[in-house]
Amino acid sequence: MKDNPASCVSRRRFLTSGILAAAAGVCPAHAAETTTIRTPAAAASGIEPFRGAHQAGIITPAQRHTYFAAFDLAAAGRDGLVKLLKTWTDAAARLTGGDPAADLGSDEAAPGPDSGEAMGLSPQRLTITFGFGAGMFTNPYGLASQRPEALVDLPRFNGDQLAENFTGGDLSVQACAEDPQVAFHAVRQLARLGADAARLRWVQSGFLPNTRPGETPRNLMGFKDGTNNPSTGDAAAMGKFIWVDGPEWLRGGSYLVARRIRIALEHWDKMKLGFQEQTMGRCKYSGAPIGGAKEFDEPDYDATDKDGNPVIAENAHIRLASHTNNDGAKILRRPYSYNDGANFTTERWPPWRQDMEYDAGLFFLCYQRDPRTGFIKLFEKMAKFDMMNQFVTHTGSGLFACPGGIGEGEFVGQKLFG
Repeated sequence: MKDNPASCVSRRRFLTSGILAAAAGVCPAHAAETTTIRTPAAAASGIEPFRGAHQAGIITPAQRHTYFAAFDLAAAGRDGLVKLLKTWTDAAARLTGGDPAADLGSDEAAPGPDSGEAMGLSPQRLTITFGFGAGMFTNPYGLASQRPEALVDLPRFNGDQLAENFTGGDLSVQACAEDPQVAFHAVRQLARLGADAARLRWVQSGFLPNTRPGETPRNLMGFKDGTNNPSTGDAAAMGKFIWVDGPEWLRGGSYLVARRIRIALEHWDKMKLGFQEQTMGRCKYSGAPIGGAKEFDEPDYDATDKDGNPVIAENAHIRLASHTNNDGAKILRRPYSYNDGANFTTERWPPWRQDMEYDAGLFFLCYQRDPRTGFIKLFEKMAKFDMMNQFVTHTGSGLFACPGGIGEGEFVGQKLFG
């Protein structure tokens, strides 16, 4: 393999064009381009509607921070579960509107209605998205017959090293906001208010870079992440690939797959630029597919070089993940980077080095109409053949059915209970 594909902009050319573009007030490779990727301005601090046809936080323009939590149910029967969901819905509606989790009281002998660390802060575009795991559809709650067929147990994929403390859960709560304290505060309040009925199983925080509005964010590998997402503004595409049309309680909802992916950044950082680009199938700086000029150019998977080799490698990440090579399968990626410090690990690939490494990577979140024809279909192939596998290890996993939107006076999942 060539170290630096000729189709990708060289470092010298990129830096030169970057300086000229900066002087003109434009971004190289994007000056005349309008993208469909939406990221919010850093100063955004408004209110995202909590109630509507769909749960907020799915097609909402991604906020800069997330705090995700999976819970194990401990509710005493069906009535206890309903009470929990009502309590969480009421609190979530208040929190996303910028209010405390419950009405402030004056009884100093009782715990406060809100822990208080977000008081004085604006809502920061807070969204709270709820999901139901397979464990919710068990006999204690009388819901076994209503478990949707698509809420399957995810298969064990090639290379998985799933840790119990980052896997599974009966319920999921994802809070997203422009301020990390606002996102954490929201989950903390729900965990506190529902402590008798739901116990924390695992949590994960994540962040996005402070990119300009409309610019695709980069992950910790330095590549743009989300270029091939279906447009959230395309109602037909959302209906075809993201929103569920049945059963009734799930209509207008979606399936969430959460995967915690540790990246061997020390290993990746030693790779030559050309190898990194061939691994991804894209130019690192412009985001263009190899052989293309701009980020949103369609990759040409049939193109070959003068020796007859594919310009985009057969095992390049974008080729294996492409809907064109997976019977049209599409998912809505909503990933966040994470950095949880460092720990002692053994690399998955040669030379199997043992050392202190960053516990950092990608908290991959994606929504789809059906995980069997979405994430599972895509990742079964990727787990076996993707060049990127030598740098990434999936250490956490969960699948949740996110009910449809919450109407006025309703609680999340209300239609599930008749």
